[in-house]
Amino acid sequence: MSNDTTLVLGATGKTGRRVVARLRLRGTPVRAASRSSRTRFDWTDPGGWDEALRGVAVAYVVAPGVPGPVHEFVARAEAAGVRRLVLLSGRGADTWGDSTFGLDMRSAEDAVRGSALEWTVLRASNFDQNFDEDVFHAPLVAGELALPADAVPEPFIDVDDVADAAAAVLTGTAGRHAGRIYELTGPRALTFGEAVELISRASGRPITYRRISPGEYAATLVEQGLSEDDAHHVAEMFVLMERGLIAATTDDLATVLGRAPRTFEDYVVRAAAAGAWRG
Repeated sequence: MSNDTTLVLGATGKTGRRVVARLRLRGTPVRAASRSSRTRFDWTDPGGWDEALRGVAVAYVVAPGVPGPVHEFVARAEAAGVRRLVLLSGRGADTWGDSTFGLDMRSAEDAVRGSALEWTVLRASNFDQNFDEDVFHAPLVAGELALPADAVPEPFIDVDDVADAAAAVLTGTAGRHAGRIYELTGPRALTFGEAVELISRASGRPITYRRISPGEYAATLVEQGLSEDDAHHVAEMFVLMERGLIAATTDDLATVLGRAPRTFEDYVVRAAAAGAWRG
């Protein structure tokens, strides 16, 4: 069997489903894999990995929520004849120091960067779409977003820009992006308070932002159904962000795509028009 397929892990997730659609539109042979896809892939069940990797030339990898499994996956990929890996990671992962946040992503980076394969790492800032597709959505609809973030801004990035970058790297000529780490950000950094104000204005609804402590936020997440470990993990991200080490913007998206990233305002207009924050 010739190796010409692109494997997309996390194919039903926020980036994965967008990457799959882009590859299909380009005419790229693609295998969408996740726990609920036709090609099943589960990080806790290595028994199914070899079948997912059969005939694969390039793989898009989204790290699992725990450190470790990507090392075994990389070894299986090498044995299967995969030539290129593209990993989605977190912005500024090598600046996180002693933070307990992102151990899963740092482990995945170690596995991919230490492999014999051609690799590229896409480190993305927080997604714009966290405000309408993820944990921030319900509080916004309820009228108040309370987070442990103050005056340090975040260069939010549109997940469609991340998917565009991933598709470009996955389908690019051999060697063009080899050994590169791209720090993907939006065009400017906003505080969470500024982001909520833009959402409130575009949606026409009174939505406010309130700063709380990391401990209060973790407790809120537990009340909403997250495990204590997962809640601590999310809260620790904000502690890390408050250090200000990942607040700056970069030109890396333009390097990959030849264009500027979408603005947060553009995202807000599109999401509001789609009714994202209707009460």
